[in-house]
Amino acid sequence: MGHFATGVCVVTTKDKAGTPFGLTANAFASLSLNPPLALVCIDKGAQCYSCFEESKIFAVNVLGEGQEAISRRFATKGTEKFAGIPWHKGESGVALIDGAISHIECKIVRSYDGGDHTIHVGEIIRATTTGGRPLIFFKGKYHRL
Repeated sequence: MGHFATGVCVVTTKDKAGTPFGLTANAFASLSLNPPLALVCIDKGAQCYSCFEESKIFAVNVLGEGQEAISRRFATKGTEKFAGIPWHKGESGVALIDGAISHIECKIVRSYDGGDHTIHVGEIIRATTTGGRPLIFFKGKYHRL
């Protein structure tokens, strides 16, 4: 699977108290234009796994080429992931990472078992883009266009 080049995103959600959580993912895809749907695949062992079930919302922050350090931070377990990372709340209340080239806010409308992951289908409730060049992941390394 490493031979398939992907963009890099941080998927964010929140817990019942509104505390932001997130993780680095490349298992994200556009699913439908009408209605507008996207999907993310979340590892059942992720620290924030239950937050997706509790909140029923998520945001996809598509990272730009200068945000490799953010990707690495959100891919690491046991760290305070949002410490020192500039972000703001989106319309849905989830964290949107400043400087990301796109933000896609979704409410979960369906979830499916996918082995060691859960596939969450989200109805897109808001999407914005700032433009810029994406961060790319290929064969275990970060790349730039």
